[in-house]
Amino acid sequence: MNELKRAFPASPDVTPPGSRPPRIAVLIPCFNEEVAIGRVIADFRECLPDAEIHVFDNNSTDATAAIARRAGALVRSVPLQGKGNVVRRMFADVDADLYLMVDGDDTYDPGAAPALVARLGEGLDMVVGERCNSEASAYRPGHRFGNKLLTRCVGLLFGRTFNDMLSGYRGFSRRYVKSFPAHASGFDIETELAVHALQLRMPVAEVKTDYGARPEGSESKLRTYHDGLRILVTILRLWKVERPLLFFSVGAAACALLSIVLAVPLVETYLQTGLVPRFPTAILCAALMLLGGTLAAVGLILDTVTHGRLELKHLTYLAIPPLPRTAVGADSVAARESKG
Repeated sequence: MNELKRAFPASPDVTPPGSRPPRIAVLIPCFNEEVAIGRVIADFRECLPDAEIHVFDNNSTDATAAIARRAGALVRSVPLQGKGNVVRRMFADVDADLYLMVDGDDTYDPGAAPALVARLGEGLDMVVGERCNSEASAYRPGHRFGNKLLTRCVGLLFGRTFNDMLSGYRGFSRRYVKSFPAHASGFDIETELAVHALQLRMPVAEVKTDYGARPEGSESKLRTYHDGLRILVTILRLWKVERPLLFFSVGAAACALLSIVLAVPLVETYLQTGLVPRFPTAILCAALMLLGGTLAAVGLILDTVTHGRLELKHLTYLAIPPLPRTAVGADSVAARESKG
């Protein structure tokens, strides 16, 4: 709490921006979390007493919504199933200066919340809670491996990435939230959140945070192989949409290479005999080369379209005024760098 107070000192209630404390919203997506949600709300209210806590219930069949209301949270219902649909609704409906999103399963450390919010106050657009010191039962080896693999894939495609790309504990600036075009419907939303920041080259950071096991009686909604495959498909889709020239160039090169390999024996036979005895193969070579040229042309056209979309997203981002950095926040950055 002391770090948060230093980054955002109290100020009188006046209208000029930067003279009042930032409005902080804690966003909690939930599906059947009656065992944990009451404690999550209480812990985050203790760590961020001035924040509004919003619970978005995603068709829970238990008492999640009722418990959240009794705990004092603002509860909304999201009828479309899936975490991605919930995130889209949260970002659209909640108005604040700074946003903190956390899963409602009581696995993330609420004590790290002031540090995440303080880093946002230094001018960052997204801060990711990097999971560490976790129990083996909480963060299984298969999930660790899948996270690292997918994180490396995004790094190869977009040039830089995070250490824990799939963390469900994140802080966002208003600029980020109101410029984020959510498309994913499920747990692949974390991949989109990371790619959006990398695309616009936003200032981002990670803050280490403990990660524990779910409370006894609650059940994980993750399906290791299904969700991992879905995230991988999302990465391929984002590659096609955001790096179309590279994506279609790979297909064009493969078609051209296969066409040349198949054509070599035909050319040798033609040079020796003056005949082309295998017309189906010759037709296939020509078709593959034409297909390669078509793919290359499609990549060039879509690359131009993508640059236009990216410029529009950047203009939308710039149209939202940033939260003014406090002098204390800048000093804390310098102090942290000097310690490093």
